[in-house]
Amino acid sequence: MAQILTLDDAKRSLAGHLADRGAAIHAKYGPRVGWAELQRILQDKECCRYPVEIVFSEEGMEDGEFAHPFAKSDDPNEGYVMRIHPFFATEPAVVPALVLYQLVLVNYGDFASPEDAETFGAAVLGLDREAYYDQLCELADMVSTGIATMEPAAAGHDHDHGGGCGGGGCGCSGH
Repeated sequence: MAQILTLDDAKRSLAGHLADRGAAIHAKYGPRVGWAELQRILQDKECCRYPVEIVFSEEGMEDGEFAHPFAKSDDPNEGYVMRIHPFFATEPAVVPALVLYQLVLVNYGDFASPEDAETFGAAVLGLDREAYYDQLCELADMVSTGIATMEPAAAGHDHDHGGGCGGGGCGCSGH
């Protein structure tokens, strides 16, 4: 008798796959993934399905969004422009964390969830997922306007935060 798989089964399978892929990338390019390693990851077809060009520009991004991939055309083979908020142009050490979070959109499209992005990025960087999430939230807060007027986040994190991330928006909910 054939087994019928559900959408939840597919999502769990993707989460496991992303954890495995992230760990393999960490083993290949780690233990420290900096700017140079990120460039090699983006050139490696086993890691990055389509060409990705990094550009420091906030054009098209929402407040608090630190990075976002924009397709160059309807054909993904033509690649993506990964726009990174220009605030981080002088902080190359944090750029891999930003790009890896968004790389799941390039490789897996909208089917990948924010949690999938956290799982993948954390695995590539060799971090605990919660520590990676906290880092992303701090980085998002750096580029969120009006952050000083927002209430501090409650202790602990609710991953259904709607992009709140301690007051800023890491793009966690909207990719």
